[in-house]
Amino acid sequence: MKLVKVVFAGAGNVAARMSLSMREAGFSILQVFSRTEESARMLGERLACGFTTETEDIRPDADLYVFSVKDDALPDIIAKTPANRGLWLHTAGSVPANVFEGFAERYGVIYPLQTLSKNRETDFSKIPLFVEGNTEACERELLLVAERLSECVRTMSSENRRYLHLAAVFACNFSNHMYGIATRILEERGIDRQVLQPLIDETANKLHAMPPGEAQTGPAVRYDRSVMDRHLAMLNDSDIRTLYELISRSIHIINHRGMPPVNH
Repeated sequence: MKLVKVVFAGAGNVAARMSLSMREAGFSILQVFSRTEESARMLGERLACGFTTETEDIRPDADLYVFSVKDDALPDIIAKTPANRGLWLHTAGSVPANVFEGFAERYGVIYPLQTLSKNRETDFSKIPLFVEGNTEACERELLLVAERLSECVRTMSSENRRYLHLAAVFACNFSNHMYGIATRILEERGIDRQVLQPLIDETANKLHAMPPGEAQTGPAVRYDRSVMDRHLAMLNDSDIRTLYELISRSIHIINHRGMPPVNH
């Protein structure tokens, strides 16, 4: 394997899980950069490597530079990173590969389609990784990197990856927000949130056997107004009442008319 020495720009959730998985896969992590000293130091200690908070101190001798930072911070950090001969990549779903254009000759993307947390162990081998390179040669190199980390690797263009990220926000971030609202409803009544766990698990498990439309149940499918009105009367937060109404209406319309086109 050609690419072995790695520098990480970023020390957040994705950077932490990916760097630890790369170390387990045999990559040599040379350094961690983060604008926050505590984050850089903590991840550097976990990886037993150096760390820095200054872009000008990023080591120039790595084979691979992984930029895993907030989307809005990415262009500035890329621009301030000293030029080198390494292969540069980012891990973002909604940022095109050409964000590196003009700053690196060889670049691309490895996007992990998974929700990741610093302190939660994750089996990276089961995470789908989506790869793009600015040339065929770079893409082949990035595929080799990704295949050392995961059993599920495929190429995808920046344009399609944007829509994949959009879908992931609905499937993961929005659904988790709903779990948060449900938890708050229960906790305000002194009910243990764990009573919802079997329901949450079965809702997810059904999707292995049937499409979401067939799995949908509840008062909104039949538009049971009496039940829905009672629910709305129980909610004090106007934003959550609006959310309940909008989602219920969407469920009912899609269940009866089918899913309309949602992108362009």
